[in-house]
Amino acid sequence: HQSGPPVPGLGKGGGSAVPSLRSPWPLFPAEEACVRTPLQKQQSLPLRPVIPLVARISDQNASGAPPMTVREKTRLEKFRQLLSSHNTDLDELRKCSWPGVPREVRPVTWRLLSGYLPANMERRKLTLQRKREEYFGFIQQYYDSRNEEHHQDTYRQIHIDIPRTNPLIPLFQQPLVQEIFERILFIWAIRHPASGYVQGINDLVTPFFVVFLSEYVEEDVENFDVTNLSQDVLRSIEADSFWCMSKLLDGIQDNYTFAQPGIQKKVKALEELVSRIDEQVHNHFRKYEVEYLQFAFRWMNNLLMRELPLRCTIRLWDTYQSEPEGFSHFHLYVCAAFLIKWRKEILDEEDFQGLLMLLQNLPTIHWGNEEIGLLLAEAYRLKYMFADAPNHYRR
Repeated sequence: HQSGPPVPGLGKGGGSAVPSLRSPWPLFPAEEACVRTPLQKQQSLPLRPVIPLVARISDQNASGAPPMTVREKTRLEKFRQLLSSHNTDLDELRKCSWPGVPREVRPVTWRLLSGYLPANMERRKLTLQRKREEYFGFIQQYYDSRNEEHHQDTYRQIHIDIPRTNPLIPLFQQPLVQEIFERILFIWAIRHPASGYVQGINDLVTPFFVVFLSEYVEEDVENFDVTNLSQDVLRSIEADSFWCMSKLLDGIQDNYTFAQPGIQKKVKALEELVSRIDEQVHNHFRKYEVEYLQFAFRWMNNLLMRELPLRCTIRLWDTYQSEPEGFSHFHLYVCAAFLIKWRKEILDEEDFQGLLMLLQNLPTIHWGNEEIGLLLAEAYRLKYMFADAPNHYRR
């Protein structure tokens, strides 16, 4: 197991050398590799834009935000260089993506990081063409079978789940978008009989769909009417979303096979990890008979997507796709960091009902890149301290 690049300034021995995570510039692995200009000390933290209550999908640095800083421009330039080279250096791209991918280059970066697009520039166009045709070949081959008896249950479940995916965001209530999701999920289920379709997988299409849609939409995508796009563009977005979601699921398929053994194991591992990191929180749960499965099943099954605004999930996935086993192993540390983030609120609740209500409705609606950055830095620190120390936590 690779443990990823060391955080600058952190010795192998423990956490004391880690600078306070309240610093406006949390240390990320290899961020310096991307921006070699000295950072000016901030005179005062900039006022953060107010985020509407219904979670806006767009990054805070998209429309309506302050102009790009020198630092952001330098990072964007670095990405553009990497992406336009004859053979993109994927290790370097991962290092640069860990602290977040600029919105302008996110679609192509995600296609590369997920292993869908080849690093070689000359092969990209042909690969996209071939894979998109292959996906629509599957549609022709399998999609009519959705009404056949042995596939009816699968299709019915997908059909019920799709309107519940992001119910507060108008984009996902459009019939055309719902049809796209139905096709993607049905084809995936038919081609993966070991797991078939399981509730939760429907959420995993969303970030890819939004990121690939953003390539064609300047304004905020959450209210965008997709009937304004050409058939060809919609087909490209659909096929790319299918393949990238498939690549993600290849790494975590045991989460969705019969009895969901992957999730059972991960929830157990989270419990074990939290008992090492914060015994007080762990004992508090025991005292009030809260089982980790009661709240963390959803964290694993839906990769925290139900706990965070969509814009935060997209930022989180920049890092997950840059980290070895990001969606499985690293996700565990993110869940631990996420839980401990609410320790004060958890310890203030003194009955089973109150604890469960809190844990199933954590107040993240106003979260943005800054909170996710701090969460990831803390998760990285935990991974660094515990992943390779079997006496702390056995994988």
